Amino acid sequence: MADEKSAGNSGAGTTAQPVRMVKCVKFGREMPGLDRIPWKGEIGQRVYDNVSKEAWKLWVEHSKMVMNEFRLNPLDPKSQQIMEEQLTNYFFGDGAKLPDSYVPPKH
Repeated sequence: MADEKSAGNSGAGTTAQPVRMVKCVKFGREMPGLDRIPWKGEIGQRVYDNVSKEAWKLWVEHSKMVMNEFRLNPLDPKSQQIMEEQLTNYFFGDGAKLPDSYVPPKH
């Protein structure tokens, strides 16, 4: 018995959604965009409209360092505000500010 997903499908497999493209502010070229709005509010929409998946992955890695270095609590509204400021600067400003005490890891 066929379900709704496979009704009318002659065994050719599922059809993929078209890739949403954005002109990425980080890389300056057309790239695949995010699948969903990643942050609440106006900044979330701005990121969704202007940031590629690849650039978002870089932010996620950077945000881990910011959370640790600033000792932020993701549930604390003040910490969320700091992260939003960092996010805005990372993509649309001069870049995210590192804490004065930050020492890059030695490789």
